[in-house]
Formats: sequence, C-alpha cells, structure tokens
Amino acid sequence: MSATPPKTRTASPRAASARKTGVREQAAQTTRDNILKAATKVFARYGYEGGSVEKISKAAKSFDRMIYYYFGSKEGLFIEVLEETYRRMNDAESKLDLDTAKPVEALQAVIRFVVGYYRKNPEFITLLNTENLHKGKHISKSMRAREYSSPAIEVIRRVLDSGQAQGLFRKDVSARDVYLLIAATGYFYMSNRHTLSAFLGEDLETPDALAHWESFVIDSVLRTVAPGPSLPKGKAPA
Repeated sequence: MSATPPKTRTASPRAASARKTGVREQAAQTTRDNILKAATKVFARYGYEGGSVEKISKAAKSFDRMIYYYFGSKEGLFIEVLEETYRRMNDAESKLDLDTAKPVEALQAVIRFVVGYYRKNPEFITLLNTENLHKGKHISKSMRAREYSSPAIEVIRRVLDSGQAQGLFRKDVSARDVYLLIAATGYFYMSNRHTLSAFLGEDLETPDALAHWESFVIDSVLRTVAPGPSLPKGKAPA
C-alpha cells in the first residue's frame, strides 16, 4: 500500500493578492524615494531653473512621467525637496540629548549642532539659497513648512526658561531672536565661505577656522543672553 503524499498548502488568492499589493507599494515607494533623492542633488547643483525634469529622471534612473505621477509638477517636487531638507534637520535635532537643568551647556550644544549641521550638509545651504533667490515663493506654498520651525524655537525656549529661572539668562530676550542669531551666524559663514575666503585672503574652511568660528558664535550668543541692560523697546515678542 503506497503512502499518501502530504498535501501541499497553497496560499489563498486573498493572501497572494495582498503580497503582490505589498510588493507593488514597496516598489512605488522606492521609486518615489529615488526621485526625491536625485532631485535634491540636482536642484542643489543646478538650482531650480537648471534642475530640469529630464536631469532628475535620468539621475533617478526613472522616467519623466513618474515625476509628474508622484509629485504633480516640477514645482511640487521642489517643494517636497525643501520639506524633506527641513525634516531631516529636525530629525537630527530631535536626537540632541539636552539637560535643560544646565542651560548654559544645553545652549552651547544647540549652537554646536546648528553650526555643525550647516557645515556637514552643504546641500541644505545651496537649496535654501536657491529658494531665497525666488523670494520663498515655493516654500510658501508648503502646508508643512511652519511645522519644521516650531520645534527648533521650542527647544531654545525651554533652555532659555531654565536659564532665566536660575538667573543665568536675561529675561527680556526671546527664543525667536536667539534662534535667528544662531541660524544667521552659522548660515552666513557657510553660504558665503567661498567669496569670503577670497575677500579676506584666508581659507575659512580649514579645521582651525571652523573651530574658531564655532567658538565665536557660542561666545556671542552667551554674551547676548547673559544678564545685563534691557533690550531697546520694540523687540520682537517671545
């Protein structure tokens, strides 16, 4: 008497369909991510006008029609590139381990992060330069842009609150102004490093020059928030 062969379990049509759907969704997400990464590099290198759909699809090893399918237009893609650029900075910032009970050290850590982030992410600088040339008309259409500025200012506000409670920081300085001071000093140095190096006759990208500027920014911000005379009337509200 021959043995009955074991029954082979086959996937149900519903399970097979679900797997196929999952594979398709993953492939679609991969294509979308590749386009976004390629667009970031292309826009950073060629600007908005020079960053053509053709260049982006070629860099992504995709097709022009896929850009329109996933992003609607070249402008829609550029807006998502800007949003993703801000999101990555926010994600990196959220990993900061700050002890607000030590506000001076915490503020120093925030400054080092911002200055260091600009230095390590030159695409961030070039993309924002491009958008500023367009007077912010693309990012102003973003529904998510303001979400990305709030966490940075809130972090500084918590640090300032702690320092003010301990009598280490002045009470008439706003988180917004401190944020702008840090961003301005860090951003300007990196965005203009090439022309400034030529103008000043020194290489502003050497390790010593970068370390010196970081220390100078820290000293400038700490002097600004240190207890002292009140700020002139008309300052921006916290």
